[in-house]
Amino acid sequence: MTELTSLKGIGEKTAGALMRLGISCAEDLIFDLPRDYECFEEPKEIFRLTPGRTEAVECVLSRDGVINRFNGMTIVNVYISDMTGRLQLSWYNMPYIKQTLKAGSHFVFRGRVYEKNGRLIMSQPKIYRPEDYKKGYLGRLMPVYRLKEGVSSKQRLNASKEALSSDFFRELSAEFLPQDIREGLGLFREEQALLSVHFPRDRQQLSDAMKRICFDELLFFFLLQKRRKLLFSAQGSDYRCRPDIRFLKLSAGLPFELTTAQSEAVKTITRDMSSGSIMNRLLEGDVGSGKTIVAFLAMAFAAFNGCETALLVPTEVLAKQHYQSFTELFPEEDTGLRCLLLCGSIQKKEKERAYELIREHKTDVIIGTHALFQEKVDYDRLGLIVTDEQHRFGVAQREAMKQKGGLPHMLFMSATPIPRTLSMILYGDMDVSILSSRPEGRIPIKNTVVGPQYRRNAYKFIYDEIKKGHRAYIVCPAIDKEGEEGLPEQEGDSLQDVETLTAKLRGIFPDSVRIGCLHGRMKPSEKDEAMEAFKNGETELLVATTVIEVGVDVPEATVMMIENADRFGLSQLHQLRGRVGRGSAQSYCIMINTSESEEAAERLRILRDSNDGFFIASEDLRLRGPGDLFGLRQSGEMGFVTADIYRDSKLLGPAREAAEKLLTKDPELTAPEHKRLSERLSGYMKRCYYV
Repeated sequence: MTELTSLKGIGEKTAGALMRLGISCAEDLIFDLPRDYECFEEPKEIFRLTPGRTEAVECVLSRDGVINRFNGMTIVNVYISDMTGRLQLSWYNMPYIKQTLKAGSHFVFRGRVYEKNGRLIMSQPKIYRPEDYKKGYLGRLMPVYRLKEGVSSKQRLNASKEALSSDFFRELSAEFLPQDIREGLGLFREEQALLSVHFPRDRQQLSDAMKRICFDELLFFFLLQKRRKLLFSAQGSDYRCRPDIRFLKLSAGLPFELTTAQSEAVKTITRDMSSGSIMNRLLEGDVGSGKTIVAFLAMAFAAFNGCETALLVPTEVLAKQHYQSFTELFPEEDTGLRCLLLCGSIQKKEKERAYELIREHKTDVIIGTHALFQEKVDYDRLGLIVTDEQHRFGVAQREAMKQKGGLPHMLFMSATPIPRTLSMILYGDMDVSILSSRPEGRIPIKNTVVGPQYRRNAYKFIYDEIKKGHRAYIVCPAIDKEGEEGLPEQEGDSLQDVETLTAKLRGIFPDSVRIGCLHGRMKPSEKDEAMEAFKNGETELLVATTVIEVGVDVPEATVMMIENADRFGLSQLHQLRGRVGRGSAQSYCIMINTSESEEAAERLRILRDSNDGFFIASEDLRLRGPGDLFGLRQSGEMGFVTADIYRDSKLLGPAREAAEKLLTKDPELTAPEHKRLSERLSGYMKRCYYV
């Protein structure tokens, strides 16, 4: 490891600031890649300048710059014009710049453009002589790095240059990919890729360099994934289960018939748990596909084999719903299955009693939130852990839960629809069961996309449904006028927010309609209360943000109205829509499109015409390409720094095949020719959240 201070220009103070960025050694500088690039483009005519962008203009000054003073600040202004328009150039607290701005001088000015009171202004532009700009900058991409107080852009840039020109860089970037893999895929050598990603000659070189960087990250991911799967398959289970007559009677006595996909999933899961190896399975199904009953049967199977089994869910409301559903479907007096609810909000005395029951194995099924893996929870024989909406929990949380039972069977559930081929790659360390059909009796949701002028009609429709004894959701993209995620209000687009709309609706609907409000800034207890009130019918109309995306079943809810639907991805809209259509009545989804773009209209047409989550996910991937589809990347679940599973989907297959090829030849990567690969993989493990 090379000390930061060994590099020219980095003293103790700068090293300390870099440490706060997670850069603890010179090698870290190499792998701390630029977060963006500044592109030096051809100077533009003034009327082609775009407010909000950094642009360049070329001109000969017709008059000297002038100094103005305002509120103790000096402002140097100069005005330039061409045949297309006029531009104000302004420098703040830089009075010396006036000496440069002489009439007759020929310059290229480059800076951020904004508009104020109908005037175009370029703020703090840098000044270049035309010949210098064209020879030294035009067409170049300059890296933009993460910064901390104590490190300037110039210092960070020079630090990367120093690191990339040092002796240790040549050793660090020694090629580790076998030649046949690298050349077969047309990949840069690693040294060339790292040099080019920091200081690319042009966009094509940057693209080629990023292809190699992303391939390496995907390769490391799959190498670790395959190792994990091999580890699981090689480990014998302490909880080998056997067929039990009680389980057969329980399955046969269900008050409804399982779908073919559900029956197959139950058979596969019970076979896994009887195999003698540890089960590590993902149960993936569209909203309303019936994953919960499959999980309940798996839990009963484990319990009948003398195991404690835990169901981990993301919210208390959902935990209470699962507890109620389990005890109603499998009452203790009929099945002998003892079920316990364990949440953070229950009284201390109740918790102590729950801990005692779990420790003494006087309960079989424990359903709860993160409280399930608190230190005080001591399981006697935890043989199965079921995690609902598995991407809502971090790796560390799931590992803490797993440690509670030594080596229990693991069943993960997800309602996030991912195209099958992508799912098989992403969850390569798990076996995957997919529920592709919905249970009988579920009436397909009727969908419509309308403009904002139809809001009043939609409110009347919602009121008519409420008068029938039904309930409704209205989803907004923001909490208040500031926006939940800082979403700006765009021209011609009234961004709907929960707080304003709730107050407005209370003036539109009759007093007899009870309206609730739910958003992410509320305390957990307040969220639970709002959701419970809606579930119990104390409120009939719930105005909420996307926090209801993973929520409880409310069979009486028949209308989902989504404001500014054009602001959401298709998969998220589909997840939201899944909150209705869970009862026997016809349900409806009304999407308000506030955009005039054809792209938004096309996306919403897909959702209007289909209720198939896997088809919608495929279309979402096709249309959006890069980005946070399905909410996976923001969860940190994949742990990627540079690679994006959607943008780089064409690299997933080759990276997976390369990992399989390498591990088939050398499962432990201990061969001399794999020494460098093994070192890089260890470095990735230290930096990567996934591990």
